[in-house]
Amino acid sequence: MDKVAVIIPAHNARRTIAQAIRSALAEPEVAEVVVVDDASGDDTAAIARAADDGSGRLQVMVLTDNVGPAQARNLAIRASAAPWIAILDSDDAFLPGRFRRLFAHQGWDLAADNIALVPDRLRHDPAALTPPQFSADPQMLSLTDFIAGNLPSGGMGRNETGLLKPVISRALLARTGLQYDKSLRLGEDFILYVRLMAQGARFLTIRSCGYVAFQRGDSLSAHHRTEDLGNYSRAARQILATETLPPEAREMLTRQEMLTRNKYHHRLFLDWKSRGGLRHAAVQALSNPARIWPILRLTARDKHMALMRRLGLAAVPHDAVKVRYLLEARADQG
Repeated sequence: MDKVAVIIPAHNARRTIAQAIRSALAEPEVAEVVVVDDASGDDTAAIARAADDGSGRLQVMVLTDNVGPAQARNLAIRASAAPWIAILDSDDAFLPGRFRRLFAHQGWDLAADNIALVPDRLRHDPAALTPPQFSADPQMLSLTDFIAGNLPSGGMGRNETGLLKPVISRALLARTGLQYDKSLRLGEDFILYVRLMAQGARFLTIRSCGYVAFQRGDSLSAHHRTEDLGNYSRAARQILATETLPPEAREMLTRQEMLTRNKYHHRLFLDWKSRGGLRHAAVQALSNPARIWPILRLTARDKHMALMRRLGLAAVPHDAVKVRYLLEARADQG
């Protein structure tokens, strides 16, 4: 049986951490679960320990300084030993049989299954946590398609292939010497997977669903900081400068970096406006002409959306009202 180390970084996750741990310990392929309490201000660590099933597989590490999810994952990976690594966010959960379905396929270094995007209010609803039986439809994901799927024009449903949660070969990490970029608190998964695939890693996807991502408005990814956007843009530029990429993949990553950099410039403008007023923000923006167009365009977009909301014409976010799936899939005919 293939053995998996499940890595769970956690910060102030007292409400959700037990569900995440129990879902991991329920899988027979899981040899160890490593929770890293990233300097929580609540009793996350105590609740995590209380979720132990007595099998000796759970380890809870407690950090005194907040290092962010990327470095917390690095520390947990170093503290574990199983040949396969699976990342589980502290507010998410595995579905039964996840690893059995993934390991039914061979010839991969990373393998990810479908993700159910479930409104947080349905966290304990059995119906919401029982996805349809989708056909596996195994496919190797190219680097170009992976990056393209993370763009707004991508064809992966929610357009965020970076949300995929692959099982990762420890041997792959050892061979490449790669780890999560500890400076990142946004896009750390996407950047690592791009680097691994640029080094030749084979990324398998299946359409069966084994991971639940609970959707809530106060998640870290929903409220990133200005500097997080800047660091994400920097990491993408570093890949473009150092890695040999297929031409189409390079084009896609260049677009990804440009979109992120535009968002960063817009957020800088809003920060300047908040600190020193509109005049101060305008002076700062005009000091770099490359910033002006993205600032104007994204400001106009925000004002348009605000007007639509006031008029009651803006649609309710679909992830607030129903369960969705990251990957398009068809019903299993077997």
